[in-house]
Amino acid sequence: MNGPAPGNGPHLGGGSELPCVPQPRVTLENGDAPTGPVRSSVGPLPSFDHQTLRSLLGAFALGACSRDEGLAIEVHLTDCAACADEALRLSDAVGLLHPEDSLDLDPLLRARVLENCLGRRPARIPVPEWAAPYDAETARLDAFLADLNEPEWHEPVRLSWWKGERILTLCGVLSHLGSVDGLVAASLGLDDPLGPGSPRTMLDRTNSAAERCRAHRSSLVRDSWRTQTRDIVRTLSFAGSGTGGLPVDYADFVLPMRDALVDRAFECWIHAQDIANALDYPEYGPPSARHLNKMVDLAARMLPSALAARRRAGLTSSPVRLVAAGTPGRSLHLHIEGNGGGHWDISLDSPGALASRDNAIASIALDSVDFCHLAAGHIEPERVAVGQEGDTSAIRDVLFATASLSRL
Repeated sequence: MNGPAPGNGPHLGGGSELPCVPQPRVTLENGDAPTGPVRSSVGPLPSFDHQTLRSLLGAFALGACSRDEGLAIEVHLTDCAACADEALRLSDAVGLLHPEDSLDLDPLLRARVLENCLGRRPARIPVPEWAAPYDAETARLDAFLADLNEPEWHEPVRLSWWKGERILTLCGVLSHLGSVDGLVAASLGLDDPLGPGSPRTMLDRTNSAAERCRAHRSSLVRDSWRTQTRDIVRTLSFAGSGTGGLPVDYADFVLPMRDALVDRAFECWIHAQDIANALDYPEYGPPSARHLNKMVDLAARMLPSALAARRRAGLTSSPVRLVAAGTPGRSLHLHIEGNGGGHWDISLDSPGALASRDNAIASIALDSVDFCHLAAGHIEPERVAVGQEGDTSAIRDVLFATASLSRL
């Protein structure tokens, strides 16, 4: 293809003249015309031969050329049809490349790899099924903490629950988790992280742990917490599933070990989200569906007792009907949608009454994550998105009882 005659347009090669780079079109506003010629602010371009420019077309399509190379190629493409066709072909090929992915690992990758490995060859000493959520959530939080810099460990983190909140540093939040996990460790005969004669209530233990963490490096606090979580899982695994009935005394209430581990996994996830929100970190997702289902199930099983406690305090609005333990009573049907969802019948009259859908006077439907956030006190009962049918006072009592499960 013949280019323009010398002096009549841009050309590349060994000539003495350099190409002129066209300037953006001038916009005429209010009828004003430009008063003079528009001068280029771009300096002289280096000279490239045809073969060099053609070899740069791939980099040009990927946007990887330098400024001078890019401008030279743009000028060359107006004169060379073969290179223009090649540039168009390469541009189309770039669109077929895989989109850019985040360098962050999928938080559920570990769980999937372990599940696949254990499916092929079961563990010689398996982790009890009810301890698996705790094992997964502590590992997930530890992986998240590995990406943090020292200044971030001293950022304030807002911990909120229904009708309460507290501000701790990130290091303080991890100390809080470790101090409450210490009650589980003590039930297994392991050392209490706060030492002999330590406080028993969760509030007092948190105060003591937060005070202590100020005197230690963040790396030591993290290592101590992680070592304790591994020791708990290892001890439970060697002891076997028979430890599921061991009582864990939280001072204000007692849970069997199988429920305490699910409860600790739930708190680990919720506080990990609190940390991520405080650091403006990308969304910290929910647990796997199987583990989320265990957390929903625990909250649903605790609702009858929470309802009874609120009724004794005069905080319920639905009519009271006393029934003997083991006999049918009124119930509410709870439908949890999404990952980890399912169906539960909640006894309204007494924790010991039998609940069934045949005696349901109301039903509600919530998303699984919304239900967990309600149980954590992160959503107000009046603001949660819920589908409902039936006795509105019973529905209100159940939603408020769910929020009352939350604590520091």
